[in-house]
Amino acid sequence: MRISCAGVNAFLLDMSEGTFRDDIQTRIWSLEKLLANMPEIQTVILGANNLLVVFDCEKHEASAIRQMLHAAWELAGSADITPRKIVIPVTYGGAGGEDLPFVARTAGLSEREVVALHTGALYRVAMVGFSPGFGYLTGVPDPLALARRSTPRVNVEQKSVCLGGGFTAVTPSSGPSGWHVLGKAHCPALFDATAEAPCLLRAGDIVRFVST
Repeated sequence: MRISCAGVNAFLLDMSEGTFRDDIQTRIWSLEKLLANMPEIQTVILGANNLLVVFDCEKHEASAIRQMLHAAWELAGSADITPRKIVIPVTYGGAGGEDLPFVARTAGLSEREVVALHTGALYRVAMVGFSPGFGYLTGVPDPLALARRSTPRVNVEQKSVCLGGGFTAVTPSSGPSGWHVLGKAHCPALFDATAEAPCLLRAGDIVRFVST
């Protein structure tokens, strides 16, 4: 684990080893739980094989927090999470999935084979970030693990099912994106600020897509 300063009151904990690793992420979930219950810590923000930790620099020395973080990482094992299983229907291709032909050509597959691969996998929510309710899903089949678009779109519609950088996702809101759009999801809002649990997805959840 590498620790670097992120301002005067935060540390970035980086456990990445190049490509994203699920085993590292599950250990980070355990660390997140440990730190969230420590009075010295104000905020913990989960990332891709990393964690941002905010503390009160007026009450605690940075050196002491750094030592505490190293000790917590040694204690953190794989997180004990009982995942929810979420099924999301998707209409692939057409106006709501304009990149399906490109993904098929790039992967050397037919469009039908791309849909079969995408719906045949089980995905796990690694973290929620980028925008409220945006879940990064791991478990993308190798032929579909494409790099993001060289030129991002200015606007991608809400509930678009996308691929990018080895992840897949459903966009919780409309906005710019460099991900490849495969289709349109038919599911509840991925983020509702008025709900008791605002985010539909949370770290550890298992997601499966079905074609409509």
